[in-house]
Amino acid sequence: MNIASFLLPKAEVAYLRDDMTLRQGLEKLRRSGFSAIPVIDAEDRYVGVVGVADFLWNILAYNQSFENITLKNLEQATVRDFLQSGKVKPACIDTTMENLLERAKNQNFVPVVDDRNVFIGIVTRSDVIKYFVDRAKL
Repeated sequence: MNIASFLLPKAEVAYLRDDMTLRQGLEKLRRSGFSAIPVIDAEDRYVGVVGVADFLWNILAYNQSFENITLKNLEQATVRDFLQSGKVKPACIDTTMENLLERAKNQNFVPVVDDRNVFIGIVTRSDVIKYFVDRAKL
């Protein structure tokens, strides 16, 4: 089974660029409504995932006390400075469903890349589970 049929394409996925400021990234993540989203570089290559906790810990690192947290302080760091590089491994478009299931056990989505590591979209954990539930009914 080709995972392309489960792919939510990049055009329909919330993602961040690694050169966005921490403030821009936080605002986009908030608007997305998700707790974590993929990060890509200027050449659209997948570089990692960033989540709410990453923002929180970084905001605290840049602001030694809660009283000093300002939007101006959040302009000093970029998403690149604190993303979870390597924690969420992407899958290639020709990955097997079994491999996809293994990856989806530990994360809400699996980023999908082409053979040049260019981010092309995600497959959600719910779609992977639905595939195996439907297959078990046969």
